[in-house]
Amino acid sequence: MEQFLFNQLAFVRGQTLKLMDGVTEEMADRIPEGFRNTIRWNLGHIYVVLERISFQYLGLPQHLPEGFKEQFENGTSPLDATASYRVPTLLELETLLKEQQARIHDTLAHRLHEKVIPPYTTSAGMTLETPEQFLSFNLYHEGMHLTVIRMYKNLLSRS
Repeated sequence: MEQFLFNQLAFVRGQTLKLMDGVTEEMADRIPEGFRNTIRWNLGHIYVVLERISFQYLGLPQHLPEGFKEQFENGTSPLDATASYRVPTLLELETLLKEQQARIHDTLAHRLHEKVIPPYTTSAGMTLETPEQFLSFNLYHEGMHLTVIRMYKNLLSRS
């Protein structure tokens, strides 16, 4: 079952990376009318959230480049940016997203059933207690943002 979970994570991440095809740096920073975020924000957010739920709650170090948490964590938006952190390029985001999968597998493959104390309840109301549950939840989370990225690409291609 563990290998199936990692296969699913790799599949979803592959879909996210495929969506980056054809996205320019300029397009990545445009906010479709009526929305609060960009394609770049969604990519950074996917990275930051998986980093947090994979490592933070086990007390493990996260690989977060400077300014990522401030730019891409829950509740942030390019519309609200007050600090002047360096914005990562699409190539940098792509590299981070690709490398993240191997780090998670190498670190968590044999720790999937460890209990996280205290359990964590997501903003969606789901309580998670093990790395396996966190990674399973990420399938929903990343899938949701990959749908948003697809919608943004369609909207921005028309305008």
